[in-house]
Parts: sequence; C-alpha cells; structure tokens
Amino acid sequence: MSIWMDFLDTEIRYIETPTFGRVRVAQAGKHNPDAIIFQHGVNGHLEAYAKNFAALAQKFNVIAFDYAGHGLSDKNADDYSPPVLAEQLGEVMDALGLEQAHLSGESLGGWVSGLFAAKYPHRVKRLMLNTSAGIPIVSEKGKQDMANLIALNKANVDTTPTYETVSARMRWLMHPSNHHLLDEELIGLRLALYLRADTQAVAPRVNAVVARLNDFLIPLESIKAETLFLWSEANPIHDVEAAKSAMKRVPGSKLYVMNADCAHWPQYEAPDEFNTLAISFFSTGEVGASRHM
Repeated sequence: MSIWMDFLDTEIRYIETPTFGRVRVAQAGKHNPDAIIFQHGVNGHLEAYAKNFAALAQKFNVIAFDYAGHGLSDKNADDYSPPVLAEQLGEVMDALGLEQAHLSGESLGGWVSGLFAAKYPHRVKRLMLNTSAGIPIVSEKGKQDMANLIALNKANVDTTPTYETVSARMRWLMHPSNHHLLDEELIGLRLALYLRADTQAVAPRVNAVVARLNDFLIPLESIKAETLFLWSEANPIHDVEAAKSAMKRVPGSKLYVMNADCAHWPQYEAPDEFNTLAISFFSTGEVGASRHM
C-alpha cells in the first residue's frame, strides 16, 4: 500500500514556530482531546509513522512532525542536538495549542522525548521510548553497531546520496525479514529529501549528533511521566540489556519487547502489534506481556 493511502484522512501542513521557522506537521483525529506526538529518528521524517495514523486517530489526536534540519521543515538552526530539538518540540506543542501530550519517539525521537520529559514534566502525560537513543550503550556489539551507523551516514553526507546508499541506510533500520517493506516509494522519498540542497547543507551538522551520545544522555531518574520502553530483540546499538538497565532508573517504568520480528522501526515493521500496544498504553498505562520477557 502506498504511503499516501496510509495517510488518507491525515492533514499534512506547515506551522510557524518562533525559533525554528516553518515545521511540517501531519495530524489526524484532531477532534479527540488526548494527543500523541510521534517523533522520528536521525535523518528521518514524519512518514516513519505512516502506518500508525489511521488506527490511532480513532481514539487520539495523532501528530507527527519533521525535526528542524530534517524532512521538509526549515533548516535554519545552528545546532541540531537533542536538547535543541526538545525546545522545538515545545514550540510545536505551543503552535498546536497543546499544553500537554503523550510522547512516542523512535531512536533520536525517543532521545528528544526523554530530554523533554525530564525538563518539562508538566507537559508530558505518558512517555513511550521506542528503541530510543540517549541511553548508555552496554555491549561491544552495540558499539560496533554505532560505528556501522556512522559509516552508513557518512556515505550519504561525504558524497552525493544515491538510491543504493539510501537503501543500505534504511536496511539498517529493519529486521532482514522486513526488507520487503523497503519499496521504491519509501526509498525514493528519502532519497528525494536527501538530495535537496537545504538538506545537504545541514547534513554534516545533523549527523554529528550521532557521535555525541554521551554528551546528552537522558537524565532517566528525572523522568516523572509514566514510561514504557518499547524494544525489539534485534534493535541495533541499544540491545535489550541496555533497555533493561535504563528502565531500572525510571521509577515505575515498564519494558515491552516486540513479539514480531523487528529491528529499529517497530512502528513500521509490525504496525498491528505496535498500534494495539500504543492504544492500550496511552489509554490506560497497561501493556500485555511480550513473549520474550
């Protein structure tokens, strides 16, 4: 199914923010009072959540947006570090008239969400850290995965991106059994975004964030929101042991490991399981047992 079929009944528009300029936003179910804001990973864009809008908009005001420096949002910032993007999240919420929202972020999106939840606890209802960055790496494999990611990013920064380099970067995101999801539309969309002059101009600064993990670790003990660590057994860099270690530092938090084969994009690789879990967690705070735990 086309991404644009997934986005039927979703409004995609631009909003203005004081510091970050024009930000691209997707929104569905805005008549619902309870909002969820989804946030993508580094080098990503809001289409990472295409398969979640229709299901969740039945109950929630569902929102995703492109970070500054990413997608089709403005790229006028000097710094694209997670603390700066956390301030962008606050400005997006203000522009949408949201004092509070549930947050769900994948990779960089989880990192930013965790920093925001620690700094602005009054603005966060429930927090889902989905294969999140911003927590310590605990294994040698994780360190090697990080080196691999940096190399894949460099292939799209140091030289002009191609279909092959973008495809390799996106295969890194998914479990091998899900590589069939990487069709020409999804890869072509990301390649088109990467080839934009404004994207290429800021790409070195955006990608520099990946190597600065230890500079901006989430202060996990400061998170007050009800928190779910949503993980997969094949998640690169931060394995399940990293998630378990981080979870112990967030009072009352939970860990759910996906039953389906997933890597770094559970929301896209196994949308039925993800959507069911998200509806349960953001409605009640409860999650079922995963078969791996």
